[in-house]
Amino acid sequence: MIVRVRTKDGNFRFDLQPTADVSELFSKILETTADADENSFTISNKPRGGEVDIQSLKGRSLKEIGVNHGDLFFVQYKARGEGHTIAPGTSSSASNAPSSAQDGSHRAWESAQEDAVDTYWRSRDGKIPRQRDAQFCKHGPKGMCDYCMPLEPYDAAYHTEHGIKHLSYHSYLHKITPKSSSDSASSLPPLNPLDYKVKVPCTAGNHPPWPASICTKCQPSAITLNSQPFRMVDHLEIASMEIIDRFLHAWRMTGSQRFGWLLGRYEPYDKVPMGIKAVVEAIHEPPQEGELDGLTLGLPWEDEPRIRALAAQASTPLTVVGYVFTDLVPTEEDRTKNIYKRHSQSFLMSSLEAIFAATMQSRYPTASKSSPTGKFSSRLVTAILTATEDGQVDVSAYQVSEQAMAMVEADMIEASVDPGIVRLKEEDRTAGSARYIPDVFFTYKNEYGLEVKKSAKPAFPVEYLMVNVTHGFPQNPSPMFRSIQFPIENRPGLEDQRIERALAELARLDAPNILDSKHAKPGEAQKTFALAQWLSDWHLVAFLDTTQLLSPADIHMLLKTVSSPTLLQDQSALDPVLATDGWQTLMTFAREHAPRPKSSAPVSSAMDADDAIPQDVLDQIAAEEAAASGGATPGLKTCPHCTFENDSSRSDCDVCGLPL
Repeated sequence: MIVRVRTKDGNFRFDLQPTADVSELFSKILETTADADENSFTISNKPRGGEVDIQSLKGRSLKEIGVNHGDLFFVQYKARGEGHTIAPGTSSSASNAPSSAQDGSHRAWESAQEDAVDTYWRSRDGKIPRQRDAQFCKHGPKGMCDYCMPLEPYDAAYHTEHGIKHLSYHSYLHKITPKSSSDSASSLPPLNPLDYKVKVPCTAGNHPPWPASICTKCQPSAITLNSQPFRMVDHLEIASMEIIDRFLHAWRMTGSQRFGWLLGRYEPYDKVPMGIKAVVEAIHEPPQEGELDGLTLGLPWEDEPRIRALAAQASTPLTVVGYVFTDLVPTEEDRTKNIYKRHSQSFLMSSLEAIFAATMQSRYPTASKSSPTGKFSSRLVTAILTATEDGQVDVSAYQVSEQAMAMVEADMIEASVDPGIVRLKEEDRTAGSARYIPDVFFTYKNEYGLEVKKSAKPAFPVEYLMVNVTHGFPQNPSPMFRSIQFPIENRPGLEDQRIERALAELARLDAPNILDSKHAKPGEAQKTFALAQWLSDWHLVAFLDTTQLLSPADIHMLLKTVSSPTLLQDQSALDPVLATDGWQTLMTFAREHAPRPKSSAPVSSAMDADDAIPQDVLDQIAAEEAAASGGATPGLKTCPHCTFENDSSRSDCDVCGLPL
């Protein structure tokens, strides 16, 4: 087969066998050079970006690395004494590192730890099955023809027919990966992360680095904004409506906007070929200050390492799959309805939100064996709770494109006063804050239906950076956590997480007297199930993790148990938790919060009963008698959510924090 190579010495054609070793190609390239440093050669299938050290590919055949007949490769090298070529993404200090260390950095994709959903799809071909066509298929029931053979997962006609706007991540990989190397783990990664920064130092090495000067070798190429053909996540599924309703409670009570991190996992999504969905099991709220039309966050999120480590210990490990925030403003005419402001004639995602999404996605890249860096784009989803046309609340889900992430990393764009418009920044050659802005274009169809290219300077529509993600709720909800009663973190003044509340509720549930299934008293199964359901609350477990009453091992056992899918079907499910030392310590404190038993001692006839018994004891006895008879206790209000009795002057429950 013919392999074409382009170097600074010219264009060359080499006739090689597919089974030939890469070292044979390297030898032929060396023959075309003079005084070249053999350790500085890099090869790429693109003019710029994706360079790989040729030395790291030796020992593999051309077929193994995905080389086909007629392929064109771009080779760069340095003359002896000039130093090694610096690959994209490495610092200038890396050029002085040993070649073995550079080889390891070039092959970072081989050590990338992909998500379980990526492992699942890589083990399948993803082809779309079709039934035998009664009209066109002329073969027998076991035959196959063009009318019934499976379709490729990226088939354009299938996507158009089913209204699927974007290819899934793995469908896109199948489309761009050469067929001859699709099953080869050693093939060159097909994805190259975008980089719009000036290369410093310049690979040409014949001029001062930016911002002193710039050349065609180190400056980024012109950018044409396009709709991204694929998306990293196809669907956002929220495990139950109660998760969103509980999150909205703070906004309903205060009118201030709220922000929360979505904790969940990634799973295959069968509505899209080789699709991926993010399943949300809980919303964890960081410290924040809400306002009527926005909110203030502290980043980086200080508690993130603890929450990530804790979530990973669930029965099915969880991680941060996205974030959600509210954008709800009640109408003046009807306070039960909200202003409809996000629509196609206004904006769907503001420029400020898009830039924030790009920043967050860059912080949470996706591990990928299909990228030279071992990382590519991000699966972090942005969910917005906003008003529908009839004033009700609905979820909108988006991601921003890889182009958006690269533009934010290069400090090229900023928010505009108009939420639907993104502004390009001005070029800056100041040392220490240098910014280069290449030519940026976007295309659109004019009134005659013709596609027109227009300069994006000084501004362009935010839609060019967005990727739509569908969303929904399962038809038969089966959330990992069964309770949402415990107060939510970081809601000061509205809901306070206190150990006294947890202990009082444990005492109310008679938790100190509940034994494991082997020693349980007859008829106590209902108590065990009630306790198990109350414990199955993400916010409760996350709070107990901060009290130091339970050891890390006990917290791990508690979370793993209360997140188990069989928790409420097995009476013995709680036994591992009840046997831990941390649980016994917790029960010791809970007993102190249990109601005192009624006194059965007779009152002396020689003295008046009111004088013999203190008033607080009389009040306690009256309360217990009223509770035993099913009547309401004077001066107390029963919480409709957790049935705990509170002082009548309170507006929210002392146990669950919800309004009375």
